[in-house]
Amino acid sequence: MLSANIQAGSSTRRYSDYATRSWSHVLPAGKRNALDAIATLAGTHDIVGLQEADPGSWRSGFTNQTHYLAERGGFEYWTHQPNRRVGAVASSANGLLSRLEPIEVTNHALPGRIGGRGVLLSRFGEGNEGLVVAVAHLSLGAQSRHSQLSFIAELLADHPNAVLMGDFNCTSDRPEMSALYRGTSLQPPSCAVHTFPSWRPQKAIDHILVTSNLKAAGMKALPAAFSDHLALSTELHVPDAALRR
Repeated sequence: MLSANIQAGSSTRRYSDYATRSWSHVLPAGKRNALDAIATLAGTHDIVGLQEADPGSWRSGFTNQTHYLAERGGFEYWTHQPNRRVGAVASSANGLLSRLEPIEVTNHALPGRIGGRGVLLSRFGEGNEGLVVAVAHLSLGAQSRHSQLSFIAELLADHPNAVLMGDFNCTSDRPEMSALYRGTSLQPPSCAVHTFPSWRPQKAIDHILVTSNLKAAGMKALPAAFSDHLALSTELHVPDAALRR
């Protein structure tokens, strides 16, 4: 599995780039090469969760980046959840690429002081025992994150074989994360893998959390082209029953 905040294919290699390269967040130039590099990385995985994928606006050359990555990475199944749009200039989405066919995909808007966040939920097995994979991009504010994590906990409470991955904008030991651990069988990660900023990783704010029925091994950070986040990769061991149809 892979989780990647791809920053819509934009390039950020130092903090000053947020100002000096701000044009890359509204213009399409240079993004195709970045997307091709991300597709190469994604293609070595079976299930990929994306954050900040542009679903088709001016800055992406009106390309649905999730669809593009699915085609370039060789994924038969893909879906996306547009969350935030700034006119026709820029838009942002959660996305899922998969070699396994999901039996159901649902989109949920997340609560928060400022709207435009969501969680994308995909099911790969029948009943409550089936594998559920959720992709989310949480808010910067702790109060909003608490509301969002409580909401996600309700969605995943009855699923013993669940994965939650994405850009949480916080470390796994923050107080607001306790709502998730109390309300589900999702486990804190066994070690902190620093993913931000990508050029000098100091913060573990991207996560792949799994329930106690599942086992994640070999968690590691990998470059996602020139995004300001490193991608997070893990090998997931899933009971056969969780994929039964």
